[in-house]
Amino acid sequence: MRTRRSWSTVTDQAPSHDELVEFVAAAGRVADHKSLRPWRLIELRGSDRKRLGRALNRAHGKKGADSKPQRAPLLIAVVASYAKGDKVPRWEQEAVAAGVAHSLSLVLDEAGWGVFWRTAGSATRSKAVAKAHGLGKREELLGWLYVGGKPERRRSRVRTIDAGKHLSRMPR
Repeated sequence: MRTRRSWSTVTDQAPSHDELVEFVAAAGRVADHKSLRPWRLIELRGSDRKRLGRALNRAHGKKGADSKPQRAPLLIAVVASYAKGDKVPRWEQEAVAAGVAHSLSLVLDEAGWGVFWRTAGSATRSKAVAKAHGLGKREELLGWLYVGGKPERRRSRVRTIDAGKHLSRMPR
């Protein structure tokens, strides 16, 4: 975890579907109040990425296809899939879905894959993009993990986190 970083440029290699299933099984072990599993993931490869590009442009009132989904051979859409009832608030269910996405990015990184999490601003939750992903009434898209091979590059220094700036005691 200390060496994890986002890879904004990746190669055309990607894990297979079967490998991805194993990674998702590990990532799905996040803390989950009432074990609702309020998330699902959608695998986008090949022409799926072009369809997403068209949906993103429709969301922005443009024609054609946005090229950003072509930046990685595999995109994994992260969906919060909310359970009915109010025993577990929506924000907590969304946090679980985000936790799965982050855990999956760590698992992928550990397995040697380059990953970065991307959103598309307001288009992420647009009707056009929701329709392209087949989202249901109680679902919202959180973004996509872009996955590919780690390119050969010079070693970059991983910036350390000044934990003292982010950790405090409860006020008295």
